[in-house]
Amino acid sequence: MKITSTAVSLTVGDVPASAAFLTRHFGFEEAMAAEGFASLALEGAANVIFLQRGIEVLPEGFRDQHAAGVIIAFTVTDLEAEYERLQSEGVPITMPLREEPWGERLFQVTDPNGVILELVSWAAPDDG
Repeated sequence: MKITSTAVSLTVGDVPASAAFLTRHFGFEEAMAAEGFASLALEGAANVIFLQRGIEVLPEGFRDQHAAGVIIAFTVTDLEAEYERLQSEGVPITMPLREEPWGERLFQVTDPNGVILELVSWAAPDDG
C-alpha cells in the first residue's frame, strides 16, 4: 500500500463557519464544497474536511454526533509569532502558550463549532 494523502473529517453544525475559520486564519483553500460539505487543503499539510451533522453520507449511528475529543495539531516554525498573530486577529485562545515537561510547546484555539486546533513546536531538550 502507498498512502498518497491524508485528511481528517469532522462533523460540525455549521460547515461554512469552520471552513471560513481555517481559510481566514490558517491559509487553507477550499478544494471542494457542496451543501453540507467542505474539503480544505493546505499545500504540504493534511486536508481537513467538514461534514454537516445529519448528512446522509455519515453512518446512521454517527450522523448527529458533533466532532468531540479530537484536536487538530499543526506543527509551526514560529509559535510565538503565530500566537501573537491569532490574538491580534481576535481568535479565541482557549489554552495559552505553554511548555510541557517533554518539550512540546503549544497553545490552542477553538473554531466557531468548538473544533480545537493546537499549534505546536518542539523545544530543545535540556542538557541538564
